[in-house]
Amino acid sequence: MHIEPGLVDGAKLTLSYATAAAAGGYAIKLASETVRERGIASFALRTAAATALVFSFFELLPHFRVGVSELHFILGSTLFLLFGAAPAACGLAFGLLAQGLFFEPADLPQYGMNVTTLLVPLFAIRALADRIIPGKTAYVDLQYRQTLMLSTAYQSGIVAWVAFWALYGAGFGAQNLASIASFAASYALIIVVEPLADLAVLAFAKLRRDLIAGGLVTRRLHHAA
Repeated sequence: MHIEPGLVDGAKLTLSYATAAAAGGYAIKLASETVRERGIASFALRTAAATALVFSFFELLPHFRVGVSELHFILGSTLFLLFGAAPAACGLAFGLLAQGLFFEPADLPQYGMNVTTLLVPLFAIRALADRIIPGKTAYVDLQYRQTLMLSTAYQSGIVAWVAFWALYGAGFGAQNLASIASFAASYALIIVVEPLADLAVLAFAKLRRDLIAGGLVTRRLHHAA
């Protein structure tokens, strides 16, 4: 979902700094709550695991330039279900930053836009999960319908933010609108595949309840709220 370099530039980048700061501030709030609940060691461990996975997703999994951005398997809902919202948010931010620093320095000016695009939909599916997943249901017991709703919401948020940045930076010209449309259409594949990845990971986690003891995953993965 990397915003293409130059799509938004100059003074317009100021807005991306503001949205990233707001998203970062909310992530810090969630992180402080997580530390109080499970301790700093568990939070740090989950954040490190999420960061390593995000970096691997971006560098090792297939990704293609489509229209105004890139097609990526981000697996944001998977990260949320495994680690919780705060570690997933920090992992997305740190993994994206590491990629920019070590492999894609041309992406660093777009970091504010990219981190906003990744984190705000994550916060949205956190709220959605509270609504669609009963408190008595552990994440390992989710059905395909529920994982599909989470993944669809996350990917829809990604597409919406990418479209916003593209329109904000390049306007409503026919070529730009066509590029946005091709990017949005390409994400139909992601919306189908990622819930299956969620279910596969959850099925494995259901067999490994020992993970909760080491603080590597969110408590909700195996327990009711």
